[in-house]
Amino acid sequence: MAGQLKLAYFDVKGLGEMIRITLHDNMVDFVDELVMPEDWPKLKPQMAFGQIPCLYDSGKQIVQSSAIMRHLARRYGLYGSPDEMDWVDQLFDQASDIRMELNHMIYHEYEKKDNFLQTTLPGQLETIEKHIKGKQFFVGNNPTIVDYSIFYLLEEIVALEPRSLDQFPSLKAFHDNFAARPNLKPYLQSSKYKNRLFTMCGRH
Repeated sequence: MAGQLKLAYFDVKGLGEMIRITLHDNMVDFVDELVMPEDWPKLKPQMAFGQIPCLYDSGKQIVQSSAIMRHLARRYGLYGSPDEMDWVDQLFDQASDIRMELNHMIYHEYEKKDNFLQTTLPGQLETIEKHIKGKQFFVGNNPTIVDYSIFYLLEEIVALEPRSLDQFPSLKAFHDNFAARPNLKPYLQSSKYKNRLFTMCGRH
């Protein structure tokens, strides 16, 4: 199909899932191309920085998950108004920083999981919860890439510890309400989503 998007990534949630979630919720037709580990060495040299996820849009190759999300924001109106864009960028990067620390723990210090969830994570979640209190979305009156990024971050966290949002009622309400969005709910309830691991190491 002319103009159809294609997302190339491994058969895990990982860095590609917030992109998939964004596309599904906005009813964007795309090809979810799953890269098998044995095929990756041949594909890697074709990537701009030797990494995936990679989004193909009208013949253009875009890598780096944050760059892909910002591309989708510009294309599908997920960046908010001009006055809101600075907050979108700030909150998106804050969520990315938290995700980076979370992934470092999962891949390199998994034995410290309980300590991370009990001592490090609460302070990080506090930094973003204050921006959703009393609101449906983090910035403005419509979803932006911040909402998709933070929703997926919370999905990762809840998968590690289901009670981790109990002390953050505003974040929990946001997570639950976002998961119930009509265009997104069927995908989240699908076996494809539920059976796909979060990480390549298979720890959650």
